[in-house]
Amino acid sequence: MAIQSVNVEWTSGMVFKADANGFRIMLDADEKVGGTNQGPRPKSLLLTSLGGCTGMDVVSILKKMRIEPEYFNIRLEGEVRDEHPKSFTRIHLIYEFRGKDLPLDKLQKAISLSQEKYCGIFATLRNSVELTTEIKIIS
Repeated sequence: MAIQSVNVEWTSGMVFKADANGFRIMLDADEKVGGTNQGPRPKSLLLTSLGGCTGMDVVSILKKMRIEPEYFNIRLEGEVRDEHPKSFTRIHLIYEFRGKDLPLDKLQKAISLSQEKYCGIFATLRNSVELTTEIKIIS
């Protein structure tokens, strides 16, 4: 079993400095709770991680299918509980594609493979958060 690790060091106020794979990321809280807007919020980074994980899978799978969209974007919308712990209750992923003759069935297959087999972030979240998906082909 492989071990992955990151270091998250408190610097001041609500600011933390994360070192992940040699890249430095600053995290901060909203100004309403003492933050100073020096970096993204942790929940936003969770959505970012999910989008990056499934996005990389989809690009790789589509490439093997010899499908290369001109444009590919994933928008993620997370619903958060009002009370503590303010966890996600639902995350909606909107996969947006643009290109000529994009076969919807192959796009759906690539997304399904990512979500059901390859994306570790999706697998980690699937039992605790409602995950929904939408595909949009932009003309």
